[in-house]
Amino acid sequence: MNLSSADLSTTLNRILDTAADNLRVAKILIQLGLDPDNITYDAIFNRLLEIVLANITLANMFALIGAIFFVATLLTQTMVPLRVANMIGCAFFAGFGALAGDVKTFLMYFLLLPINAYRLRQMLTLVKKARSATQGDTSMEWLKPFMTERKYRRGDILCKKDEAANEMFLTVTGNFLVTEIGVELPPGRLMGELGFLTPNNRRTATVKCIEDGHVLTITYEKLLEIYFQNPQFGYYFLVLTSQRLLDNIARLERIIAQNKIAQPSATADGAN
Repeated sequence: MNLSSADLSTTLNRILDTAADNLRVAKILIQLGLDPDNITYDAIFNRLLEIVLANITLANMFALIGAIFFVATLLTQTMVPLRVANMIGCAFFAGFGALAGDVKTFLMYFLLLPINAYRLRQMLTLVKKARSATQGDTSMEWLKPFMTERKYRRGDILCKKDEAANEMFLTVTGNFLVTEIGVELPPGRLMGELGFLTPNNRRTATVKCIEDGHVLTITYEKLLEIYFQNPQFGYYFLVLTSQRLLDNIARLERIIAQNKIAQPSATADGAN
């Protein structure tokens, strides 16, 4: 036991001695190509200049530009500029790998290019479709790539009034009924978007399946993620949901007007 402790102590001492020797200022200066006995600012500057000039190659310039754009992705707050900067950075890093003969670097960054391009195209399409929604197209089918499918049978309850809400629905097949107001929702209609906007995220109505079908769902967390990635999408989404809210108000106004017309008629029939 004592022998093992002595061996361990000897090994640690050797490691520390070697580390201390390698980290001596004089040895580091020699490795940098400087004379420990003649250290001046001019000598340091000239040596650094020599190192820089010796490494000015096309491959290293590509790596430098790629690094600049990589840092830019860390400072970018929205998704579209981030993807663009990432694609440019990947292109330059791939160029560095090709020029330097580094196959691993070339393949990694080359394969990242189509991935970023696909995500960028997806986000631009999302913004474009959201913009068209403010021009009269109230369909939300362009959210499908971000949604998951769920099936319902007749009699199933999708959501109940006043319960906690955490997702939005898009009807694809079947028919669904908003029980409080007796309105049927055919395929292609949006449900549950108001719960996303209410302060306490509560359902404003009960929706029941009256004909077998399936819907697409997206969580409010995912909607928030898309919004923060591209605030422009958030603006158009608010415009779209505001339009739907105005449609609901107009529907209620028509119902109230019809009831007012029906009341005098009922009174007159009772008098007769």
